[in-house]
Amino acid sequence: MNDLPLYGLFLALLLLICLSAFFSGSETALLTINRYKLRNQADKGHRGARIASKLLDRPDRLIGLILLGNNFVNIMAASLTTIIALRLGGQGAISIGAGLLTLVILIFAEVTPKTYATLHPERLAFPAAYVYAPLLRVLYPIVWLVNLFTNGLLRLMGIAPGKGTSTDLNLEELRTVVSEAGVMIPERSRAMLLAILDLEHATVEDIMIPRNEVDGVDIQDNADEIIKAIRNSSYTRQPLYDGGIDNVIGVLHARNALHALLRQDFTIANLREIAQEPYFVPEGTPLYQQLLNFQRGKQQVGLVVDEYGDFLGLITVTDLLEEIVGEFTTDPSDSIGEIHRNSEDGSLLIDCGISVRDLNRALRWELPTRGPKTLNGLILEYLETIPEPDTSLKLHGHPIEIIQTTDNGVKMVKVAPHAARKGRR
Repeated sequence: MNDLPLYGLFLALLLLICLSAFFSGSETALLTINRYKLRNQADKGHRGARIASKLLDRPDRLIGLILLGNNFVNIMAASLTTIIALRLGGQGAISIGAGLLTLVILIFAEVTPKTYATLHPERLAFPAAYVYAPLLRVLYPIVWLVNLFTNGLLRLMGIAPGKGTSTDLNLEELRTVVSEAGVMIPERSRAMLLAILDLEHATVEDIMIPRNEVDGVDIQDNADEIIKAIRNSSYTRQPLYDGGIDNVIGVLHARNALHALLRQDFTIANLREIAQEPYFVPEGTPLYQQLLNFQRGKQQVGLVVDEYGDFLGLITVTDLLEEIVGEFTTDPSDSIGEIHRNSEDGSLLIDCGISVRDLNRALRWELPTRGPKTLNGLILEYLETIPEPDTSLKLHGHPIEIIQTTDNGVKMVKVAPHAARKGRR
């Protein structure tokens, strides 16, 4: 080493600093690379991604290899710096050389490559994988020996070595990933994905048509009343009951029912024949599970019942689809069923029969959904009494004015324009 010219020592030192930068940057790149993007590229046949993924299956070996190389080149660089310092200034220059080397390694072999690797991990991780794969095979005995001691220390601390970090995401973590996807996923698609995830937290009670709003056909009515009930209904499928809504005997399709009623040989028994078997759904069934149940059973309508078998409401496949894609209307801010805009002052008039989930979706509010299912129920729970008209309150941060009430609840409320805009922002 003493026979080398001074410029040769500087070139060797420069090479060692470059190698140190490579080890430092590639370590950061491989350990911070997005595992899902890496897996996707590996599945598409990217050779560098496949090698990198295989290396990351055993992070203890990869880290051992990288640190072995990095420490080796850094020690060699320190030794060369000592020789150069002795030649240039004697014993007194050694401390100066050590300080300069520390600064150079910190800037050029640590901070700069690691920052770059954090910003663009793929650019370093894939080329580095081609180097580390054969290097690991060559240096495997040394790496194995190092890992033998380090893994033993980890076991003493109660840590199981040799396994990669789990990349499985729970629902809340997946929600965060989707929410923060930004321009990578269009806003509309992002909203649909979040709605699908929310199906796990909602039940059929949250979106069902309550029994007091269900249009049904009583088989004990005469033909004229039955025809009128079918024609006036806004749904193509209606429950057929005998004497009362709790005694549902089938589900009628409007088209089939009208054809049967217009036949001259029509009898009440014909309605029973053309009605489909009722499909009952227990209350508390998660929406995601119910969607699968509809698919497996080839059903379109479900009758929600409680633990005693009493009829609670009706749920359809359309209701479930609207939970994912939104209401099948044109302008959600001006009119969503129970929500209407006042043309005079721009305020919103809201029918309190609206479900809390629909209200949250329409105005982008965050009213609690665990508890009362309707706005009326939420207001009554909050006030613990039936209020008088013109009563104002702040419901979970949203100012609301009560416009109309009945003997047993709140009928209509008003939301000021600025409060509505605040919710949709």
